Amino acid sequence: MSTLNLGVAGLGRLGRRHALNLRERIVGARVIAVCSPLPEELDWARRELPDAAGHAALDELLAEPGLDAVLLATPTALHAEQIIACLDAGKHVFCEKPLALNLEDCLRVERAAARRPELKAMVGFVRRFDPSYQDAAAKLAQGLVGRPYLVRSQTCDLNDDSGFFVQFAPASGGIFMDCSIHDIDLARWLLGAPRPLRVWASGVNAVHGALAQYGDVDNGVAMCEFEDGKLACFYASRTQAHGHETLTEIFATQGRLSVGANPRANRVEISDRHGVRNECVTDFYQRFAEAFTLELQHFVDAARLDRPLALSLADAREATRIGLAITEALRTRQAVEL
Repeated sequence: MSTLNLGVAGLGRLGRRHALNLRERIVGARVIAVCSPLPEELDWARRELPDAAGHAALDELLAEPGLDAVLLATPTALHAEQIIACLDAGKHVFCEKPLALNLEDCLRVERAAARRPELKAMVGFVRRFDPSYQDAAAKLAQGLVGRPYLVRSQTCDLNDDSGFFVQFAPASGGIFMDCSIHDIDLARWLLGAPRPLRVWASGVNAVHGALAQYGDVDNGVAMCEFEDGKLACFYASRTQAHGHETLTEIFATQGRLSVGANPRANRVEISDRHGVRNECVTDFYQRFAEAFTLELQHFVDAARLDRPLALSLADAREATRIGLAITEALRTRQAVEL
């Protein structure tokens, strides 16, 4: 297949980024259709993707002639049903994280994918494609710092005084499913995919007290114990003052690797009456813009050239399983056995 014809479902902040990447940066891909129930999103597509057919519903998108694959950047609660619909329609599918908000839906997606082994189905754990994380994984594989036994990883968002995310709290799955799911996947990947045994968690609403009514917090800490004595510690925050910060430390028997210790926007250092400092990235997309392109190119090449995917639906299911257990631990104040 020389060109993969894609449809993009969901044209919010991230869906638009993906659509523009497909238009401008991805080799061997073409957006031939888009889908959104929101008129303003379809208006955006008419301006930016004038050659793409616009649809209000996914079933209309799936009926588009010549469609090979679908990119889903839709609300999390819709992921499982939409992935299954795409697979049943004979389309390759890329879906933003997480796979689902319950384990049964994850398993239903895996069963649907097993019925269509010729199709590629991938969930977007973008940090696996970031060059710095790729380099850390390669150094671990080389044994540069010995055997890894502990990952400490955090996702900290710049505070938004409007608290826009509060309105999405009922459907987000909570801070650990929304923010820490990437850290959970990283920990599994960097530790060699060990079996999780037990989790516990705690949190606080430091700024956005309205989250409490949804059983959510704006800052949360969690621990996961794996087999063979391996551990992971996660911190998620929505209230940082300095910018967006993604930091991961991997402790090993002969050293430590650190990725993202300074969330700097560039190489410029400012020396003034405040001291010596640097500016920081403001959001996750600024930090991982290159990784989003590499991730999407990987999926397109896998579908177009029938290459294996770098991660499986089982990886996405396990990240979800751990994230759900951590959320339960937060809300019950009890350790949860996996």
